[in-house]
Amino acid sequence: MDQNAFSKRLREAMDARGYKQVDLVRIAQEQGQKFGKSQVSQYLSGKTTPRPGALAALADMLGVSPEWLAGDDDGTPPAVPARATSSVPAPAEDAPIPQPDETPSAKGNPMRQFKKSSKLDNVLYDVRGPVVDEAARMEAAGMQVLKLNIGNPAPFGFRTPDEVVGDMARQLPDCEGYSASKGLFSARKAIMQYSQIKGLPNVSIDDIYTGNGASELINLCMQALLDTGDEILIPSPDYPLWTACATLAGGTPVHYMCDEQAEWYPDIADIRAKVTPRTKAIVIINPNNPTGALYPREVLEEIVQVARENQLIIFSDEIYDRLVMDGEQHISTASLAPDLFCITFSGLSKSHMIAGYRIGWMVLSGNKRMAKDYIEGLNMLSNMRLCSNVPAQSIVQTALWGHQSVNDYIVPGGRIYEQREFIYNALNDIPGISAVKPKAAFYIFPKIDIKKFNITNDEQFAVDLLKEKRILIVQGSGFNWKEPDHFRVVYLPRIEVLKDAATKLADFMSYYRQ
Repeated sequence: MDQNAFSKRLREAMDARGYKQVDLVRIAQEQGQKFGKSQVSQYLSGKTTPRPGALAALADMLGVSPEWLAGDDDGTPPAVPARATSSVPAPAEDAPIPQPDETPSAKGNPMRQFKKSSKLDNVLYDVRGPVVDEAARMEAAGMQVLKLNIGNPAPFGFRTPDEVVGDMARQLPDCEGYSASKGLFSARKAIMQYSQIKGLPNVSIDDIYTGNGASELINLCMQALLDTGDEILIPSPDYPLWTACATLAGGTPVHYMCDEQAEWYPDIADIRAKVTPRTKAIVIINPNNPTGALYPREVLEEIVQVARENQLIIFSDEIYDRLVMDGEQHISTASLAPDLFCITFSGLSKSHMIAGYRIGWMVLSGNKRMAKDYIEGLNMLSNMRLCSNVPAQSIVQTALWGHQSVNDYIVPGGRIYEQREFIYNALNDIPGISAVKPKAAFYIFPKIDIKKFNITNDEQFAVDLLKEKRILIVQGSGFNWKEPDHFRVVYLPRIEVLKDAATKLADFMSYYRQ
């Protein structure tokens, strides 16, 4: 089955009925089928195709033949018949959809319904998605859930250094007004000096932008760069915000593969094969989320060479650059590309355990002449949001140049190091589960033997694990991984908590079959 043909015909059939993704999911649930929103999105984006049973179910819901939907029939789709198998009518494109509990308007007409923008139809962020919604429902019902889904250090006992907290408290009276749109001078000066130590070329204080976390700046960069049809290379698996922001900006994310058999390093041949005349940029996530991989110099140099040959912008996400273990050294991509235009992202959320403070930054470096107009766009969007969180900016200098408490966590005997050692061994001890040892960050991305467990839907796997063992993880498809055979674990909890979670997971896998 051709993925592109299937994706195109699926969209045609949905448009013919006026269906959105949520309509398919709802109809499937009524019929006892297992279709998650992320699964449907994977189909629509052409990243994967359904198995025969799922294909037949989709065809039945859409009133077309499986052969036509699969792209095996060159004819036109049959006329859309009235469905007898579902009580859900095809929604009209413009008319409001009546709900059973609607309150009529004063004139007795159905209440007007407001739908989300169609721009969000293919935007996913399952780190906080449907499985998390189910966990919230369970917690509201009084159940306790172990959250291994998000890299949030504070709930697991990691504290902000006292010096950072004290300096913020003392400076609060001076942080009541807006700062310059790019940020406080003291914060940007400290970031500029840190960038110089990391070897970023051609950086001045005007090239530093602070943000409410690096996430805000990623979105800003995508909005300023991408037009409809522009392509951007993003790793698979990825931190899903990159794909979501590129999609929302109107661009086309093109995922290059990272090779699990090669320490999760990017597949250079796959990157080369996916560059087209429409490609504007490449994203590098190093250290990597969700795999925990750390790329060596030779891998980065190969990626930079591809960017150089095709004159691509490099976006380097380096938020975990100070969480590197085993004596390894992090290398900033921009330090290897003085002739290219690079934007490097970092922040304090992870290294200083202050995710809630929301302070990140981006640094423009290298050949800025090739991006003069783009930089004007960045400045425009930066000005429009006025400025980032000023109290958080005020402690950047202290955090970057004071005692680096994170160093105590990432060496033998330190919490992150020892928790990594435990979870790596515990996961590999479970029959049917294997994992590559992460070298950085605090994530591991284990593989499931899907034949052993008959897994076809990784979102359903995550839901089943949540409901039976009250453990919340994120399925691999949430990171734009095309097969239903991975999931991400955050190993921030203490070892005794991880030990309990591993025991429950091993028990679950001993009997689970989808």
